[in-house]
Amino acid sequence: MKKIGVLGAGQLGRMLALSGYPLELDFHFYDTSGKPSVGLGDITIDTKADIENPALAAFLNDVDVVTYEFEHIPLELTQHIESQTDLFPPSRSIKVCQNRAEEKALFTKLGIPTPKYHIVNNAKELKAAVEDLGCPVVAKTTTEGYDGKGQFVIRSIEQCSEAWDSIGNSPKGKMTLIAEEFVDFKRELSVIAARSKNDDMVVYPLAENSHHEGILRYSIAPAPHLNKEISDQAVTYVKELMHELGHVGILTLELFETKNGLVANEMAPRVHNSGHWTIEGCASSQFENHLRAICGLPLGNTDAYSPTCMINIIAVKGDIESIMSLPYAHVHLYGKEERAGRKLGHITVKADTLEELNWRVQNIASFLPGNPDFEGSKNEKN
Repeated sequence: MKKIGVLGAGQLGRMLALSGYPLELDFHFYDTSGKPSVGLGDITIDTKADIENPALAAFLNDVDVVTYEFEHIPLELTQHIESQTDLFPPSRSIKVCQNRAEEKALFTKLGIPTPKYHIVNNAKELKAAVEDLGCPVVAKTTTEGYDGKGQFVIRSIEQCSEAWDSIGNSPKGKMTLIAEEFVDFKRELSVIAARSKNDDMVVYPLAENSHHEGILRYSIAPAPHLNKEISDQAVTYVKELMHELGHVGILTLELFETKNGLVANEMAPRVHNSGHWTIEGCASSQFENHLRAICGLPLGNTDAYSPTCMINIIAVKGDIESIMSLPYAHVHLYGKEERAGRKLGHITVKADTLEELNWRVQNIASFLPGNPDFEGSKNEKN
């Protein structure tokens, strides 16, 4: 039985393990947060992420290959692990995805459209960037931001000082920011692909994503009313990124669909929230294909069975028993305590038609207090 080492021990690691056990894979999680919630497998806790820690050597000795469920981990740690054993995806993927400036530079190098942006290091530079780009401008920390954290939408030049004080001055010291022009988009899409060690690739149907307060709430797949040219372009972009990075495993690329085509937002070198629908929606989920890829196994089928939606459970669990009584609801809970903004689980629902799917999702959402109303696809059929 092959044993997989996973850096991180949250819900993504949990779903990796649940997909891997049927393939006769075992798991050992290396947690640097001090608060593992994975709830299964072997767990080693090292909050200092110390490469000299004997626990790390024991962890590496216990596993056959190492992967990760979260990219915000010390690069020194992943590079050390990479020098000792197989690490997939490679450290280069982590390094690029940890820094929005490097990520934008890579998009530009590969000819992947991205919003016009400036890298800024102080309030004066931020103001100059906003004057050049024109309001509104989205200011983001170049590192550590996710789920809406580390972001500020500047709607007037007078807000530059407030934005800098809010996200530029952190307890860890001054941050480098990226100031991006605001993209007028129809909807956000994500494309998820897997690449194996021998360069085989599979791509999942694109998902349409809806956010509220910076957190993903709904993903519909396949994205409704999607132009084939747009889909093909997204597939080309994600494949180019995987080739350039030497990426092995799952890679996710988030994109804005605009009237002029696709614009890249950001990427993640791992299984992704917008791909949770694949657990019930495909023959091989994103989690299974990630494991297949890093273990040198054949990649699985990524075709969607039918229109599918993933609904995130955020902050409070709501009336889970009523949701479980619905014959079309697949409930996944992560074993976490309720807390503002926290992802507690998700629900997957399928249907034969998009209309039926919309009705089912609206019904489920009615049992989740605080969830924004589900309005169906943001892209009307031409």
